[in-house]
Amino acid sequence: MRAVEFQEYGGPEVLKVVAAEVPEPGPGQVSVDVAYTGVNFADLKARSEGYRVPVLPFVPGLEASGRVRAVGAGVEGLTVGQEVAALTEGGAYADVVVADATTVFPVPSGVDLRTAATLPTVLPTAYALVHSVGRLQPGETLLVQGAAGGVGTVVGQLARAAGAGAVFGVVSSAPKAAYAREHGYDEVFVGAFQEPVLEATGGRGVDLALDPVGGATLRASLASLAVFGRLVSFGNASSEAPWSVGQPELYPLGISVAGFSILTLAKTAPDRLRDLAERAFATAVDGTVSLPVTAEFTLEEAVEAHRLMGARTSTGKLLLRL
Repeated sequence: MRAVEFQEYGGPEVLKVVAAEVPEPGPGQVSVDVAYTGVNFADLKARSEGYRVPVLPFVPGLEASGRVRAVGAGVEGLTVGQEVAALTEGGAYADVVVADATTVFPVPSGVDLRTAATLPTVLPTAYALVHSVGRLQPGETLLVQGAAGGVGTVVGQLARAAGAGAVFGVVSSAPKAAYAREHGYDEVFVGAFQEPVLEATGGRGVDLALDPVGGATLRASLASLAVFGRLVSFGNASSEAPWSVGQPELYPLGISVAGFSILTLAKTAPDRLRDLAERAFATAVDGTVSLPVTAEFTLEEAVEAHRLMGARTSTGKLLLRL
């Protein structure tokens, strides 16, 4: 089979298409003939920094859609040939991927495999940020970093459906701002945002801030919170030192900070992940949210997909088509 791997860390050029052995599922696992693979920023961090890479060479890819190829011992509820969407620890940039059965989900009725590839990471993450962790209430205000990306696109729509009072986004360019406004955002700020947010809220700040960037951006998001506001960290795209907060930041306004990682939740609480995914997928089926696929590449074009995402010009979801 074909697979895209890297044998050293570096730029997109380290990605190489290789011939690899077809993996077989172990107990509690299934193998999937991949139709589409999602491209995520975590894949770029794996390639450039070794994020969640246990050993080299490594095949990236955290999500895929396709059909069950084989079922390992002890797996129930999944059958050969069934259309599924899978969350993986890596390996999805390939014709066949193996995943734990607990993170393999039947494709909802009426959803095609192309759309299904956008579901495993983005929708449950966005749903958790708005509801399970962020606990957005009707009338509350929300600030979202990366508003034009995959998670940001869905968060804007979920927040609007949840009755948010105002949804503010932060992006890196004017075209991204225009895109975000089409997906639930009231105002979108390009670049610096702390002062514009305070101005837009009459000096009050926002009730909930969602941050995948870390570093100085996280600090500015904290400073943008209203009294009793909440911040949820769900990434460190800046690759800055891990953040920490304490009494000086939390006590004055009674703010709180939480965190979320779908890959970690898959390990620590797979049953809760399945419940979360079921509720999140339902929002795509009933039309509450949509996640546009804005660019599609062949497996051999994975380098170009990484270049596009790394250039910070992409919006929505990028896919590899197998």
